[in-house]
Amino acid sequence: MAEKIMKSEEEWKKQLSPEQYVVTRKAGTEPAFTGKYWKTKEPGTYACVCCGQPLFSSDTKFDSGTGWPSFFKPIDRTAIAEETDNAYGMVRIEARCAQCNAHLGHVFPDGPAPTGLRYCMNSAALDLKQDETSKK
Repeated sequence: MAEKIMKSEEEWKKQLSPEQYVVTRKAGTEPAFTGKYWKTKEPGTYACVCCGQPLFSSDTKFDSGTGWPSFFKPIDRTAIAEETDNAYGMVRIEARCAQCNAHLGHVFPDGPAPTGLRYCMNSAALDLKQDETSKK
């Protein structure tokens, strides 16, 4: 695995938009049906907006009906760190970028086959790198 990326809060604030900062560094959540990728169908790789680590392929993206981009598996299982999140009186699994600790979203056990998982991500935490063939 790549070396962990550590930056000060001021460095993150300079690099990220205000929304990206709140979502990724303060574990915020964008409102449903408002993020730029919730209904995107463009082919490519979704990377961490903070460090650029590849996280999800568009081939694993599906419409969960929740209003957030959802994927049934990451590109590499080690790219996502999972932590128990007890906020708001619920027990959920929080998904974070394993390289820079950015909050990405949550993982739920109600996704499609073959994994049965739904990685429910915030668009503000992602950067879609379109495949070269789709840019033509």
